[in-house]
Amino acid sequence: MTSKPHTDEVYKEKRKPKNPIKFGITLNDEQKLAKAEILQNDVVAIKGKAGSGKTMLAVQTGLDQLFNREVEKLIIARPYVTAGEDIGFLPGGVDDKLSYLTSPIYNIMYDLVGKPKTEKLVNDGAVIVAPFGFLRGNTFSNCYVMIDEAQNATMKQTELMIGRLGLNSKMVFCGDMSQCDLRNKKDSGFDFFLKLEIEVPKVKVLHLEKNHRHNVVDPVLNVFSTYRD
Repeated sequence: MTSKPHTDEVYKEKRKPKNPIKFGITLNDEQKLAKAEILQNDVVAIKGKAGSGKTMLAVQTGLDQLFNREVEKLIIARPYVTAGEDIGFLPGGVDDKLSYLTSPIYNIMYDLVGKPKTEKLVNDGAVIVAPFGFLRGNTFSNCYVMIDEAQNATMKQTELMIGRLGLNSKMVFCGDMSQCDLRNKKDSGFDFFLKLEIEVPKVKVLHLEKNHRHNVVDPVLNVFSTYRD
């Protein structure tokens, strides 16, 4: 006797779009492989130099999950290092103060799905973009959570954020230690994912190598890296 699928599973399957989701940016082979790894794991750290497309990949994957009804919300957070996550020092209203954090993400979403669709998702509460500190105290269930500029999150912040992961959720951290803005880079929790990957199932560290910006970016960054070393 064959058991019937759970009612929630049937409902979820019916709600899925019949056709594949089309985005304004096509992933390359490296990013497609990385996306497959994100979908197979629960906590993922994406490492890559400036211009490697790690944030775009993570946002595209989150939108794909959202549109396919795999999750109910896409939550994107960024550590606010400059002002210690206290936005009161910046001029203007709340929207002006948050634009430093939100505009890079919104620009990526505009490229992926267009401005009208992005604004609707945000207004409907399906997509939330917020400073890292604003999400404390939440449990993320049925969510795709993306932490951008994760190299600027301390070890304790990284631990607390992962501890908020609820059922049917994923958490993706994007970062590059060469862009760490913490006064003491050793405080960052980003490199700790290499240890977590070894000791915890469903935790994965991915590396993106291909540059998606001007051809001069890679050689310039290599010179800077050699100078720092």
